[in-house]
Amino acid sequence: MNKINHQQTANNVETQSVERMKAKDPPTPSKKPKSPKPQNAVTIAVSSRALFNMEFEQQIFEQKGMEEYLKYQLDHETEPFAPGPAFPFIKALESVNEQLRNLYPDSEELFDVVLMTNNHAHAGIRLINSINHHNLFVERFCMTGGNSPIGYLKAYHTNLYLSADSSKVREAIEEGIAAATMFSAEKVTQVSETQLRVAFDGDAVLFSDESERIYKTQGLEKFFEHEKTYENKPLDHGPLKGFLEALGKLQRKFYAKGHRIDCPIRTYLVTARSAASSGSRALKTLRAWGLETDEALFLAGAPKGPMLAKIKPHIFFDDQMFHIEGAAELGTVAAHVPYGIAQKMPPKKTKDI
Repeated sequence: MNKINHQQTANNVETQSVERMKAKDPPTPSKKPKSPKPQNAVTIAVSSRALFNMEFEQQIFEQKGMEEYLKYQLDHETEPFAPGPAFPFIKALESVNEQLRNLYPDSEELFDVVLMTNNHAHAGIRLINSINHHNLFVERFCMTGGNSPIGYLKAYHTNLYLSADSSKVREAIEEGIAAATMFSAEKVTQVSETQLRVAFDGDAVLFSDESERIYKTQGLEKFFEHEKTYENKPLDHGPLKGFLEALGKLQRKFYAKGHRIDCPIRTYLVTARSAASSGSRALKTLRAWGLETDEALFLAGAPKGPMLAKIKPHIFFDDQMFHIEGAAELGTVAAHVPYGIAQKMPPKKTKDI
């Protein structure tokens, strides 16, 4: 599992989750909602190692092999997994769904979560027990037994795939599926339980890496010149443009019922671009697509971590590990989008301090 103090984070989240459950009154039995049809839903596929903390089990698999791994899972199948980095995000999706169902009882335009895992079917009981223990509404499982999930992702019309396996994420992106590798935050940050907050980088995430290529290969001044020259030409789409589009579609359902100000979905553009020198093209591109973000932060090269710590998003998408690590250090769950020229350029060397 990709992790940054993952075990400590997961244990803290688990403790807080249990305390919250103890504080609440026993739930009133209610009819379980139906899963929407895949063609109508915004489908989020999440791997078991992104949703749950399976670090110890992964070590058994890597060190002792599949048979010992399966034996351990069977011997411990009544023990639920602790939450992983994607857990708060998935819980927030469920909160949005509840509010959508209240406003549109017959609509299937909802989030739908699919657990997409490499696990053998023998490990399924422990995963089901963990889902039920944490009161998650995840009815669709794909346990591929080590096979590629790409075909299943396409069959489910997946809008976003979150995994701990960077190679599978790269495979998904190459096939045109929005995907990102999950990383845990170094410390627990309390995020909203009623409003889903999603933060995006711009270049090579929402947008193509066209402009970033200029910056990486020709420098900052040439980048500014390029953006000024093509200010009125929309950028091509990046790998997560479709996911922002799907979020916007659900947001408009709340707006139609008078809930723009208190909409339970809030989106953010958090970019290293400068507003005056290169911000116009980013905003004009979103406008040309018929999309918007609720907030846009142009940081002009300043670190993103402190701003994200104020936003407290459930997830932040970026194409550069420097920003992922900076976000995680200050308590933001971040997801790496392995797309564009930044994946091919060697990282800048910095001295240890």
